[in-house]
Amino acid sequence: MLTERQLEVMLSVVYEYIRSGESVGSRTVSRRYLTGHSSATIRNEMSDLEEMGFLKQPHTSSGRIPTTLGYRLYVDSVLQRVDSSKYSKEWIKSLGEHHKGIEGALESASDILSRVSNYVGVAAVTPLDKVKFQRVDFVRLGERNVLLLVVLQGGLVHQKMTSLPWDMTQEYLDDLSRRINVFAGCEWTEIKKSLKAYIMEELQDYKSACAAALRELEGIMISPSIKAFTGSMSHMLNLPDFQDLSRIQALYEFLEQEEGMAELVKSCSKEGINIIIGEENESPAMKRSSLVAASTICNGQMTMIGVVGPERMDYEKVITTIDRVFRTMDLGPEEEAE
Repeated sequence: MLTERQLEVMLSVVYEYIRSGESVGSRTVSRRYLTGHSSATIRNEMSDLEEMGFLKQPHTSSGRIPTTLGYRLYVDSVLQRVDSSKYSKEWIKSLGEHHKGIEGALESASDILSRVSNYVGVAAVTPLDKVKFQRVDFVRLGERNVLLLVVLQGGLVHQKMTSLPWDMTQEYLDDLSRRINVFAGCEWTEIKKSLKAYIMEELQDYKSACAAALRELEGIMISPSIKAFTGSMSHMLNLPDFQDLSRIQALYEFLEQEEGMAELVKSCSKEGINIIIGEENESPAMKRSSLVAASTICNGQMTMIGVVGPERMDYEKVITTIDRVFRTMDLGPEEEAE
């Protein structure tokens, strides 16, 4: 348990390090933040905080910088002043009603977050366990080649090219879609057997082709891929934290992979603001980075928008930026144009 003075010293060190990017000495804290305490007193407290794991000293002759534990202490104090209730189901409803659709809105959100925060904006939407489809369409693109379009509840769209064992006319494909859409709104695990039996009985002329189409549909329904969007990383190149190009390359590769984004979404399981700092991340590529994200669950899917940056990111600014983006995304097309 920290004393009140230790907490004041800790918060001052983290704030100054985020601001300057330079290791922080006791004299700086005494002059700028805790003017009622001597440099010697603060030096002793910083030494104790280092032993407790909140601070570390990069070089023997330098000041100290926060550890992941130190950042967590600072972030938790910031979160006490944040109203997480504003990040509710209402904003995902607004995203879904956005004139660009939910995916277009999330893509815009990731781009805006990158530009405003100077870090990397990320956004994602993924279905949860109980997947329901809203509509299925098959579009004939040529002999035996078909485009499968699946709209899940909540507006998430999946598309997949497939080849059928037999050529089917568009009229027959429309008939197949119509019969499948009779089951719209039902959980896939509950209706797949009866759906298959129904289709096979009604459309015997193209039994093997229908069976192949249903297998492709099931592939989407039982393992729906995440829809993820990443803003520009160019701003990060100017940060001293990312002067090591191998580090930013590893982060870029992580964010570009579906598995990486799925891992970030999984880490944001709590509705509202989630902050994952440095060593708290499971992936090695994120061990020296942090994620600040807001997430919510609605219509059987989790939606998240957030920012990835260095551990030394300006957490208060990023939380404010996310709030502003929410407000921007709430605008309808007429309001945006003004």
